[in-house]
Amino acid sequence: MMRSTSIIVLALLFAYTGALPQDRIINGNDAAVGQIPFQVGLTLSDSLENWWCGGSIISTNWVLTAAHCTDGAVYAIVYLGATDRTKPEKVLYVTNSNFIQHEEYARKPHIINDISLIKIPQITYTKNIQKVAIPKISASYSSYAGNIATSSGWGITEENTNVLPTNLQYVHLKIITNSLCNETYHSTLVNKGSLCTATPQATTTCEGDSGGPLVDLASGKLIGINSFVSGNGCEAGDPAGFVRVTAYLNWIRQNSGVVGV
Repeated sequence: MMRSTSIIVLALLFAYTGALPQDRIINGNDAAVGQIPFQVGLTLSDSLENWWCGGSIISTNWVLTAAHCTDGAVYAIVYLGATDRTKPEKVLYVTNSNFIQHEEYARKPHIINDISLIKIPQITYTKNIQKVAIPKISASYSSYAGNIATSSGWGITEENTNVLPTNLQYVHLKIITNSLCNETYHSTLVNKGSLCTATPQATTTCEGDSGGPLVDLASGKLIGINSFVSGNGCEAGDPAGFVRVTAYLNWIRQNSGVVGV
C-alpha cells in the first residue's frame, strides 16, 4: 500500500565561507582524482543566501543540474575539474541569464520537471574536465530497473549537519521500478520523468548532492539528476529520487543542441 511520504530536495543552504572541511554522499567512497571528470560543484546565490549543488558537464558549453538548484538564484559559481572541492582546476562565474530552467518546473505540491541547463563559457577538456554522454532517443523506453548506477557529489556525509566533505564522494546504487518507488511516494511525484534507487544500509545521497549525476554503470551514460530523498531522512532506507534524463532528451536538445550518443 502506498504511504504518503514527504520529501526533501537536496540543495544545501549555507553561509559560504570558502572551505567547509569534513571527510565523505552518506556511507560512500572517496573518488580518485579524475575518476568523475564530468562532475561539477555549484555555489548558487540569491544575493542574500548561498546554497550548494552539483551538476554534470554535457558539452563544452553546458552543465545539466536540477531546477530547484537554479530556482531563485541570481548567479552561480561553477567549479570544474575538482576532486578536492577546495582545489578546482577551473572556476567560472555565470549569471541567471545563462540558466534555462524547465518551463513547467514546480516545487509544490510535488516537485516536477526538476531540470535545468546552465550555459558556461566554452571550456577545453582536460584529463580532469570531461563531458558525460547522455543516452540516445532510442533509449527512452528503458526503465533501467535492476541496473547499478553511480551517484556522486559533495553532499553531507551525515545528517543534522551542514558540513560538506572535502573529497568528492560516490556510491553505487541499484535502480528500482517506479511502481516500487511509489509504495513510498505519491504517483504525482514519481512519474515518467522520475527514476528511483534503493538505499540499503543507509547508503544514499543527501543534502548538497542535488543536481549531481547518476550514471549507468554498464553504458557510462548520464541517466539521472539528483533530486530528492524522503522527508523521513536520508538514512531512513526510503528510495532516493532522480530526474529521469531519458524523459527530457528532446528538451535538452532543443535548449542546448546536445544530443545523445
